[in-house]
Amino acid sequence: MYRFLLSRQWVILTLISLALIPFLIWLGFWQLHRHEQRVERNELIGSSLAAPEVPMAQLTAVGGEPDPDDRYRPVTATGVYDAEHEVVVRNRASNDDTVGYWVLTPLVQDDGTAALVNRGWIDAGEDLTAVPDVPAAPPGEVTVTGRLMTDETQGNSGIRDREGLPDGMVMMINSQERSEAMGGVPTLGGYLVLTGTSPAPADADAQPELLDALDHSSIGAHFAYAIQWWLFTGGVPVGWIILFRREVKDIRAAEAKERRAAAPRAPEPAASSSVGG
Repeated sequence: MYRFLLSRQWVILTLISLALIPFLIWLGFWQLHRHEQRVERNELIGSSLAAPEVPMAQLTAVGGEPDPDDRYRPVTATGVYDAEHEVVVRNRASNDDTVGYWVLTPLVQDDGTAALVNRGWIDAGEDLTAVPDVPAAPPGEVTVTGRLMTDETQGNSGIRDREGLPDGMVMMINSQERSEAMGGVPTLGGYLVLTGTSPAPADADAQPELLDALDHSSIGAHFAYAIQWWLFTGGVPVGWIILFRREVKDIRAAEAKERRAAAPRAPEPAASSSVGG
């Protein structure tokens, strides 16, 4: 009856089903972990943004790196912009997800240390092989306020560095690399995403577009996706059983038909005849 389970078709079907079950379970946990990471990130952003402003140097140091838990904290720095070592960061999005450049300008403080300031987004223009015109940074001493971020690497950002970029263009924001490019100027680890400048620049409307804080009110659909994958997991053995029962039913029906066909037929009764007299 069940020898059909050894057929090639059923062996392949069974092996695929056995492989799908742990794979779908893994997908469910993967989505659950993404949900947990999203919730954790939202909590970090919310608590950091609500924290009081502190000088950037209190949360990072030259040659060091901000604590990941201090990301998005409001920080301040006071100094003079070094326009000579300003660069643009390639392939970055605006608030409406338009791809262009971020403007990264060092701010040199009174003690000679530099703080990297992401002044905002500008349009890429038509020629992607050249650095576009960048609005000039405010002259003189300014105090900037912004959100603290950690240095970018290929490992934590997924961005690949590229050779042969035009002078003044980079792929990632990394304080050590910028320090070397500035001839060894001591640079605070991480960078500041600008939210305000004091005194306000005279040409504020012509400055790069300030970047909004990341959305931390939505948790996405990762948890729902996890439940979905686990439901699919339960559907695999259920589907296998349905196909198995259908196969058994078809085999039994075929065997019953064969038995009926092979059974001897009862002799037909002889026709009666009447003799008239």
